[in-house]
Amino acid sequence: MAAFTEGTPCWIDAQLSDVEAGKRFYGELFGWTFAQGDGPFFDAFSDGKLVAALAPKRDGRMPTVWGVYFAAADARALTRKIEEAGGQVITSPTSLGAAGVSALATDPGGAVFGIWQAGEKPGFEKRGEPGSFCWTEVYTRDKDRVDSFYESVFGFQGTDLPDSTVDFRMWSPAGTEPGDETAVGGRSVLTEAFPAEMPGHFLIYFCVDDCDETAEAVTRLGGRVQAPPFDIPYGRIAVLTDNQGATFAVLAEPAGPPDAAEPGAQADREEAGREAGPDDQKQGRRQGRRRERKRDRKAETA
Repeated sequence: MAAFTEGTPCWIDAQLSDVEAGKRFYGELFGWTFAQGDGPFFDAFSDGKLVAALAPKRDGRMPTVWGVYFAAADARALTRKIEEAGGQVITSPTSLGAAGVSALATDPGGAVFGIWQAGEKPGFEKRGEPGSFCWTEVYTRDKDRVDSFYESVFGFQGTDLPDSTVDFRMWSPAGTEPGDETAVGGRSVLTEAFPAEMPGHFLIYFCVDDCDETAEAVTRLGGRVQAPPFDIPYGRIAVLTDNQGATFAVLAEPAGPPDAAEPGAQADREEAGREAGPDDQKQGRRQGRRRERKRDRKAETA
């Protein structure tokens, strides 16, 4: 498997109070199977390929969340850059045996993310397909500092959406042509539609075959639908919360070419769910990620 470019999302995990309950929930929701990983967590597999991990919270006061890890060539050097750029290192680079080195940090807006220096475990073995990761975006109230931070730390090249009514920036890795075809993540803004106490955070997206069926399954399994399924030009999405409180989003991409229709109304989106974000945020990125995934798969099999 090819190595991940620095700054590319390469891994996700969920910090849970009850890992066994998490295995039952996500096993039925996404069809995942599990195996003991390197440490107290369990690796999750979709079609026999690594897609995520479920880990027990070390402290009950920690939030129950899904977190994203960005690839790092040198974790220690990258944590120094994080501090120099105004972020904070929560967990210093820690070796996980032959698998690799991990660290946790926050950006200037308080959003937590991880970095991963690959050893024998590069990261995802499957992504952009049903049952696996497909996108992430950070929500913040301090967009100027956060934009500068990620562009300084990872060398991201930002592309703002041309629609002046939507404040969203796409990130493309250093050395690529910035734009929707190369975007690997993005930045949204916590507006007045969000609770005032909501901190900066990352939202993780999973690909699914059927968004509505997935939302119904979450409810049946004891979770909650935070933003009911709704259509965007590049698919159908929903924001969901599992039965322990970890929030994530799902995307069902259309079978045919994307619709050229204009984005929907902001008021409808806010009523559907505060966390979902503007429809406009997703337009160019879906097609870009599909192209990126094709390139990734070609590179991984080369």
